[in-house]
Amino acid sequence: MLAGQLCDWLALLRPLTDDCIISLFHPSFTRTETLTTLGPKIKDKREVALPRPGWMQTLISDWSDGPMDSSAGPVTEESVQIQGQSTLLKGPLMIVTQKITVLAFQIHDGLGRRAEDLSAEQHRLAVKVKPSFLEYLSYLLNFMSVIAGPCNNFKDYVAFIEGRHIHMKLLEVNWKQKGFHSLPEPSPTRAVIQKLCMTLVSLLLFLTLTKTFPITCLADDWFVHKANFPTRLCYLYIVMQASKPKYYFAWTLADAVNNAAGFGFSGVDKNGNFCWDLLSNLNIWKIETATSFKMYLENWNIQTVTWLKRVCYERVPWYPTMLTFILSALWHGVYPGYYFTFLTGTLVTIAARTMRKNYRHYFLSSKALKLVYDVITWAVTQLAVCYTVAPFVMLAVEPTISLYKSMYFYLHIISLLIILFLPIKPQAHIQRQPQTLNSVNKKKTD
Repeated sequence: MLAGQLCDWLALLRPLTDDCIISLFHPSFTRTETLTTLGPKIKDKREVALPRPGWMQTLISDWSDGPMDSSAGPVTEESVQIQGQSTLLKGPLMIVTQKITVLAFQIHDGLGRRAEDLSAEQHRLAVKVKPSFLEYLSYLLNFMSVIAGPCNNFKDYVAFIEGRHIHMKLLEVNWKQKGFHSLPEPSPTRAVIQKLCMTLVSLLLFLTLTKTFPITCLADDWFVHKANFPTRLCYLYIVMQASKPKYYFAWTLADAVNNAAGFGFSGVDKNGNFCWDLLSNLNIWKIETATSFKMYLENWNIQTVTWLKRVCYERVPWYPTMLTFILSALWHGVYPGYYFTFLTGTLVTIAARTMRKNYRHYFLSSKALKLVYDVITWAVTQLAVCYTVAPFVMLAVEPTISLYKSMYFYLHIISLLIILFLPIKPQAHIQRQPQTLNSVNKKKTD
């Protein structure tokens, strides 16, 4: 009886909820486009009304793949629906791929390799008991991270589910020396509020700055053919800065969701404050003040960088940097822009490492020289990142080539010259030996 009434109520509410959802994602049918219909029956051009995307649909689409652009082919009502569905599915699939692969390697470390052959981190994260089917599904599909992540370690997740997550971190601190007679109870409330405030700021920036300087500006005739080179550099920096708030919004909100559920406690800092950054995906301050390409990458999409390090960089014997960038491109998808970005990133990373090893020590003799070095490397790093990641958000081949031609391929040329002529051999040509527990113990005895 009660179940029947509940079904009737839901049936009555469904049209209302559908209208609310449609109004959120498709608020009005006001934008008119000239479209080419390629169906077998209609072969002429016609005017149709397309939905003007709401801010939520635009944010989700931009965060997943980039702006919806008719330059990739004819835009139809059907293509809009297909792209909306693909962008909503891509994020969860990328997160599940991370979790499946990292868990597979951690089970292999725990059940298929000797303990002395593992690095200290691999030994800590190794899974020595095969997970049950329920544990496996819970880890992959839990509501906290199924949409936007971030990826986390299986042992950390199981400790959270079993209620040991915070307790284990607190036991690493001697609380008696700090005047506590029992373990404190950290609350995530402050961390959650701070992160929600950051998501609000990011959303406001997305609705203003990102819309004012869209990525399509880089394909404008004025930018490609009329602006001088310094103007192009500055404008590229502004446009790429404007593209960041959508990522700040998504990753910070995902982190806040996990913290609100009680997951993400990482311990106590040197000042005695509780830290809830175990699952944090970015450090905005370090990103915006990065003085090296490596520092920038280490603080952008942190959990993905950690995943790439654990499943590829630490495990391949040759060319770890190049293979890691290639894996990252394959994981992101098939858009050509991804491969332009990650192949360019390989060159820039090796060149930056070479420059640092050749010249950094000359600037460490005084604080003034160090300050000059930091300012120069900050500017170079920010411009290099903008140049490198522009194809990532442009996606297609033609606008990418057009952009790089307008920039005279300057960073590619400089990076190649540094790699070829500076007297340091790239580390990629040397077979890497991972640091295992045996090697650590040997160093200690030596």
